[in-house]
Order: sequence, then C-alpha cells, then structure tokens
Amino acid sequence: MTTRYKPYLAYQESGVEWLGKVPEGWEVKPLKHFSTIDSCGCYGSEPNESGIVLPVATTAQIDTDGRFSVDRMPDRGFTPAEVQRYGCASGDILVVKSSGSATNIISGKSGIVDETTPKFIFSNFLMRVRPNIEIAVSKFVFLLLKSHLTRQRVELMCSTTTYPNLQVSEYSSSPLPIPPLSEQLAIAAHLDRETTRIDGLVEKKTRFIELLREKRQALITHAVTKGLDPHAKMKDSGVEWLGEVPEHWEVKRTRQVVARIESGTSVNSIDVPASDQEYGVLKTSCVSSEEFCLQENKAVVADEYDRVSCQLKIGALIVSRMNTPDLVGSAGLVRESRIGIFLPDRLWQMSFCDFDAGFAFYWTKTTGYRTQIRMACTGTSSSMQNMSQDQFLCFTLPAPPLIEQNAIVAHLDPETTRIDSLIAKTERSIELLKERRAALITAAVTGQIDLREAA
Repeated sequence: MTTRYKPYLAYQESGVEWLGKVPEGWEVKPLKHFSTIDSCGCYGSEPNESGIVLPVATTAQIDTDGRFSVDRMPDRGFTPAEVQRYGCASGDILVVKSSGSATNIISGKSGIVDETTPKFIFSNFLMRVRPNIEIAVSKFVFLLLKSHLTRQRVELMCSTTTYPNLQVSEYSSSPLPIPPLSEQLAIAAHLDRETTRIDGLVEKKTRFIELLREKRQALITHAVTKGLDPHAKMKDSGVEWLGEVPEHWEVKRTRQVVARIESGTSVNSIDVPASDQEYGVLKTSCVSSEEFCLQENKAVVADEYDRVSCQLKIGALIVSRMNTPDLVGSAGLVRESRIGIFLPDRLWQMSFCDFDAGFAFYWTKTTGYRTQIRMACTGTSSSMQNMSQDQFLCFTLPAPPLIEQNAIVAHLDPETTRIDSLIAKTERSIELLKERRAALITAAVTGQIDLREAA
C-alpha cells in the first residue's frame, strides 16, 4: 500500500525512542498540549420532568473500525451544568477508557463525532478529546490515536482491576508527532479518500461472503429435504417446517437413528492446543464454524490425565449441548482425529444406526434444525442455553434410504468445500485490505510517507 508514496526529503530526531525520526518541521507534543481532555463523563439519572433529557453514549456506540453511531443510546436525565460540561460537539473524539473487555482498550477503540450527530452526553466509560483547532485538525488527531504505533503504546497503559482501565494521565502525556496544520489537513483528506475506498471494497467482499453462506445453506437444505432428483414424486411430510419430501422418504425422530450419545468430563487444562504427546480436551468452539476443527482443543494438566473420558472418534457427529443462543446445537463431523483427544461434558459424541453420519451433519446445517433448537431452548438463559438429550432425541428429520443419503453426502461434500474455499479466500483478502488500511494510516500520521503531493 505505501510503496507508491515517497518519504519526506529530510527528517529529524524526535527525541522519543519508540517514535524515532519525524519529518523536519514537525513537532512532538503530548496529547494534552494540543487537546482538552475530560476523562470523567457522566451517565446521568432516570429521566424526570425537572432534568434535561438527552441520550448518553457508552462503549456500544463505537465499533472496532472507529465508526460512531447514535443508535440505541439510552435517554437519561441531566442538570444544566452536566450538559454544559459533558455535552459533545462535532470534532470531539471519544476514546474507550473503561470496559469489561481489555480488547476494547488495547485496540484503541475510539470514534469521532461529525456535524450530523444530534447533541448527546458522553458517559464515564469514555474519555473526550477535544483538539485545539489552532494547533490540530480533529480528523488527523483521530487517525493518529487510531494508528498502530499509538495502539502499541496503549497496550502498556492498560491496567486490569475489576474492569480494565486506560491510564489517562499516561495516555494524555504520551508524546505524539504533530505536523503543521496545512499538512494535517492534506494527510486527513487523502486518508479519508483512501480509507473510504478500502472500506467500500471490504463492504462489497463482506456482502459477497454473506451471499456465499446463503447459497451454501440453500444448497444443503434443498439436498437434505428434497433430494437430488428434480423429478421425484413428492408427498406432504406432515411436518410444517419440512413441507414436502420425496414420496419414498421417511420422516423419523432422531432417537430412531442415533445409536449412542456420550459425553466427556470437564478437567483442568491450559488454553493452548495439546501436542502429540499430550492429552487434549475439546473446546466448545471446535464446532462453532461450518466444520469440526480438531485444533480447537486445550492441553490437559498432567495431574488430570486419569479423569479424562470419551475419546474422540473419526466419523462421529459432535454436538454442542450448551452455548449461547446462536451456537447451542452447533455440530461438526469428525473427519480427522488422533489418540489422546477427549470430549468435555458440554459436547456430545454421536454414532448412528443404519444412518449416514454425514447426512446427519448436513441436516444440522438446515433452517429446520435451527428451528427445533430454538424451540427446545425456549425459556433458558439468554446468554447461555442448554439442551437435554431427551429434547434432542425428539427432533424430527428427513430419512431417505441409506444409499440415497450416501449420494447426497457425496454431492454436498465437494460443493460445500468449493464454497468454503472461496469464503476463506475472500476473508483473507478482507484481512489484507484492513492490514493495508492500518499500515497506510500509521505511515501517514507518523511521517513515514509524504502525502502533500498525493493530496
């Protein structure tokens, strides 16, 4: 990304070891010397007739790409003094300083307020940075605070108490490169054009992935519920979500096709994959993607080796019995394994009787399967849901003759592999675009490249 840009003609020592050299004419100043910083914030009170009702911004209003959104801001009551001090205006930069997740702080999560944003108050989870317009351009300062170089420094300023917190005094005192105002404007304008272009490409590729996933699910659902013969005579299945199925198919309960369900034991482990010489216990995330992932395991502590149970078997179907609403019931077909990998108690391992495990796996990818999962888990916790074996064994599924199940699996395997490969390539291209975007911003705001002519 940066190879088409030239460096400045002359550089000078910044006097800061981690910053290195900066272009001649640039200054190096702490953030607090060219910005007004307020790290208090205010969450207000329950709205009432005597107070001024305004929305309040929290960490939820800022996404990982620095976009600030007014959506879902709660209305709160504030005094005139609070509105005067904590109200936000166009050009203000909001930085996450306190969060339940250290990632929100270490990633430099921040957003900039534009002129279209209605008046609001910033909460005590955020810090407001208001650049001095005589010294600094808000958009440039925002990009500077989002740069990779600054994020590296933020990681050193994050303390972990009950909630991770940004050390505001260190953050505001950290030296930063500041070019003349005209250069800040040129850099910000050029980066705005380039990042908008890159963001547009990322958006298109993201939509392409969504379409591929929709196509994948439609392909699987049609093959599993309607078969491969477009001319087959159909009949009513008697099941609302299933609709018509080929006339010679049966509709069964899972208890009629599952030969055995077993689960393992939760043991003490280290959150790194087990080596070939170690025992490993699977993580529930091993079935969170479209396929079973053997690498999603944790090394078992040696003292716990005598407690592991239920060794992983090739050809089995692994199902998550407990997870978040979107992931409970996630399943994967074990296509590879090795000795020494075991199941925890949150995963089931299933074998089948006169039924293709691959067909059962593809059935778990249909909308009908997810419908039954949602019905089975109704009334449980919204953050973590649990499914019983009795509930699972009462599920309904289509049951074509075994030879036809084999043919459907043989048809779907290469088709889904092709789509998955295309998704993976597109995801990687998105990662590269985001890396190029970040590299361009860092190079520009630290003076590694000269954007004056480019702008």
